[in-house]
Amino acid sequence: MAQHEEPSRARRAFLRVDRTAREAAEEFQAAAATRSRATRGRTRPEPEDPLRTCWELDRDRILHAKAFRRLKHKTQVFLHPDGDHFVTRLTHTLQVTQVARSLARALGLHETLAEAIALGHDVGHSPFGHIGEDALDPYVPGGWHHAAQGVRIVEVLEDLNLTWEVRDGIRAHSWKITPPPATREAECVRFADRIGYLSHDALDAVRAGVLRPGDLPARALATFGPPGGPMVGAMIEAVVEGTLAADAAGEEPAVRMDPEALEAMHELREFMFARVYESDVAAGQKHVAIDVIRRLVDHHLAHPELIPASYRDTEADLVTQVVDHVTGMTDRFALATHDRLFDDTASMRMRPLLGITR
Repeated sequence: MAQHEEPSRARRAFLRVDRTAREAAEEFQAAAATRSRATRGRTRPEPEDPLRTCWELDRDRILHAKAFRRLKHKTQVFLHPDGDHFVTRLTHTLQVTQVARSLARALGLHETLAEAIALGHDVGHSPFGHIGEDALDPYVPGGWHHAAQGVRIVEVLEDLNLTWEVRDGIRAHSWKITPPPATREAECVRFADRIGYLSHDALDAVRAGVLRPGDLPARALATFGPPGGPMVGAMIEAVVEGTLAADAAGEEPAVRMDPEALEAMHELREFMFARVYESDVAAGQKHVAIDVIRRLVDHHLAHPELIPASYRDTEADLVTQVVDHVTGMTDRFALATHDRLFDDTASMRMRPLLGITR
């Protein structure tokens, strides 16, 4: 071909990789992977997207959801700390998504299904993190849990019409939820969630002065390295190697962590609960945050006309409508609403804990 001759049309710069092509590529995934063509479907059947698989569509719907956007102003561990580098519920979600995709990719599973579940796994969280669950338990028979609220958001309050597999993964992303999730990709999210919060919450605890770097259990440091990137990478590798070893031994297909590494992770988790999540600092935040949330719930139960018409399930009972409204609040919106309704010493006590000054 001459130096300035046009390239052959057979060698185009771009390829059309539509839904059909992407679904065909899934045949090269591992046997345990969940194929998008095998989905159990949506609550309401709808036409298939010409370009995106069903889980790519779910991922995009979650990214554009109101509940996802609110995560940027919701607590992970420390209530609005003084510093720009602390983890929020949104940055935690993005970190979990990266880890879940890394696990799924390394194990030959469906990355996009894992991604969609991870992006949606915490959309049901209340203000003030897990403290909110303790505050809301008395109002909900059997207790309130953010995973169930997440499913309620995507099914009812925003009605995203997600596939069954993504909703199931959101429902059971927490290890305490039974039955466990039905897909191996959701199992990746379970591990990714724990990997994310243990490593980055430890970093935040050091930033907040609750821990010193050398306080972490020696076994965890020897197994995983320091919190942050090294710990995340070592934990991912431990899950990949543990899963592949169990598979080679003929065990039931499941995502697992290497047994010795799992023991080290359990020890680290127990340490974090004792020294961080249930520390004196956390306890000081907890009782005030619970008071704020419960006063908001009780006030709206007495004055349901204050619940905005948008984002409201009018067919639900009053308690459910109020809990929907209060749990949807961000930390600062909850406090601002409390200020407006009560403007008393409880609110003033809350502000220093949130790093807020008038």
